[in-house]
Amino acid sequence: MAEPVLLAQGLFKRFGGLVATDNLSLDVWPGELHALIGPNGAGKTTLIGLLTGEIRPDTGRILFLGQDVSRLSVAARARRGLVRSFQIVQLLDDDTAEANVALAVQTHAGHSFRFWRRADADAALLDPARALLRQVGLGQARWDTRVGDLSHGERKVLELAMALAASPRLLLLDEPMAGLGTAESLAMTETLRALKGRIPMLVIEHDMEAVFSLADRITVLVYGRAIASGSAAAIRADPAVQEAYLAEETG
Repeated sequence: MAEPVLLAQGLFKRFGGLVATDNLSLDVWPGELHALIGPNGAGKTTLIGLLTGEIRPDTGRILFLGQDVSRLSVAARARRGLVRSFQIVQLLDDDTAEANVALAVQTHAGHSFRFWRRADADAALLDPARALLRQVGLGQARWDTRVGDLSHGERKVLELAMALAASPRLLLLDEPMAGLGTAESLAMTETLRALKGRIPMLVIEHDMEAVFSLADRITVLVYGRAIASGSAAAIRADPAVQEAYLAEETG
């Protein structure tokens, strides 16, 4: 019988007098795109920090691929395949898009000590890097572009390609649509749709159109608590969610 890729149980986190995560439990299943929504201050980013190891819970535990990772470091969780994108990826602005992804491939393939040879001069790194750039929809004409000259939307998809270079077993995406124009949001939505079923994802997002289009399941956080979890249709129809969040977002 299948088991969840990620299982968080009874997470509690307080910062001084503020309860950021209040007895929160959450799971993500193989192939699932699970969206996490809620008003500002609901505790969404704190939860992602708890899952990745950037923040330690006061109580509760986190199981990843059946193993308790609650005490593991960010790096140790990432090595197991728990990969976060969009807030911690550091792009090298003076290098090309292709070189950035090739370097990510090099690092995660265990070749990070080959300092004497540029990552973008090695076909063994370039081929998978180019495959990732195609996968996220960054046009070939932009591969040789200096990252500092890319648009905000292009940088977002580049960051996604670099996260995919880590061969994630679970991908945590923190507001992938933030700052994108309409066309860029639609393109990102289609990229994530293409990844669905292949890589389980937990996605924080404020773009409700994208959330309801993509998510297999949606969990709504308010004041650090999950007030509802279910299908897009169930969340749309939930009176508590309407009162606490959706009316404000769509009004």
